[in-house]
Amino acid sequence: MAALVNKNILLCVSGGIAVYKAVALTSKLSQAGFNVKVIMTESAMEFVTPLTFQAMSRNDVYYDTFDEKDSAKIAHIDLADWADLVLIAPATANVLGKLANGIADDMITTTLLATTAPVWAAPAMNVHMYSHPAVLKNIDTLHERGVRFIEPSEGFLACGYVGKGRLEEPEKITEIISQFFSKKNAQPLRGKKLIITAGPTREKIDPVRFFTNHSSGKMGYAIAKAAAEAGAEVTLVSGPVSITPPQGVHTIKVETAEEMYEQVLTNFEHADVVIKSAAVADYRPAQTSDQKMKKKDGTLTIDFERTKDILKTLGQKKKHQILIGFAAETEMLETYAARKLETKNADLIVGNNILIEGAGFGTDTNAVTFFRKDGTVTELPLQSKEQVAHELISEIDRLLRERSL
Repeated sequence: MAALVNKNILLCVSGGIAVYKAVALTSKLSQAGFNVKVIMTESAMEFVTPLTFQAMSRNDVYYDTFDEKDSAKIAHIDLADWADLVLIAPATANVLGKLANGIADDMITTTLLATTAPVWAAPAMNVHMYSHPAVLKNIDTLHERGVRFIEPSEGFLACGYVGKGRLEEPEKITEIISQFFSKKNAQPLRGKKLIITAGPTREKIDPVRFFTNHSSGKMGYAIAKAAAEAGAEVTLVSGPVSITPPQGVHTIKVETAEEMYEQVLTNFEHADVVIKSAAVADYRPAQTSDQKMKKKDGTLTIDFERTKDILKTLGQKKKHQILIGFAAETEMLETYAARKLETKNADLIVGNNILIEGAGFGTDTNAVTFFRKDGTVTELPLQSKEQVAHELISEIDRLLRERSL
């Protein structure tokens, strides 16, 4: 428990009958060794007084943006910077909607927009409110921005309904937060520099057309997030995707295979690990047009030329770096992965058959196999791309430790 001492939890309490549970949560977090400060909405104070939270946390309670308790500091900015983790509990439909739309009209929402700490939300509301399309859309928006949700449990609600909407129990929330910081304290890649490529590339034909592929970037972005959580200094070289970059990751946006090649080579010398998960175009049009190509009768023939092989170039240039490539295949996965290991001088190939249900481009899951340079093979089951990313981080940790022996 000592590892949790001096970790700062900013508890944002919004208005609902579950506020009484937030009192118990404050107590449980304090008992677990966390420093807890509480911000309340006006609605929350209709259920429980600030004095109750002050007694449980042994800290001042905040509820008025313009009530500056210390004239030397701006309270909401000071709290935003102080927090190691911000937890909204209970998180009502109202506060989730405000945060999703960037509204800052009270102490909580103003602080939420100012913080760079991880933000978690534990929703609590009527079962029908929780399933309303507007609420679900706001939750999806916040999830894409990196907000983590502690799902409400099912049971008897204060409104009389039975269903999903109860605030998770304080003991469970405290356990989840404790596990988060325990894992964060043990960061196996702390001090290591990683380059990760993600997404597709686009190869121009004319001002309105290009060649590309179905890569969504989800796998590469999940790896970047897991690597950052493991303490690595991450540079993410990303093709055009619609995903918000993970917090704490330096993201470089590119369009073409040539641009990705240049950015990876620019950052390669000081990298410890390079993970080539992007689906880079193997070919590009030999000639492009500055004007829109007009359709004509008959067929159209476009000549293509090879793009630079980024993985092969890195394999030729690498010194101390660990080089990891991806192989998305439709057949003979083991044969092609083994060939790629040898011809690219890689240390690990992450292979997957994109024809397997749930393992193709754009999915939230993946089923991959690790092919190592020593000939050993590990096949992982179908699981979320986040889980695959964590498995890969563990594999990288093993490779780095082997190098240091």
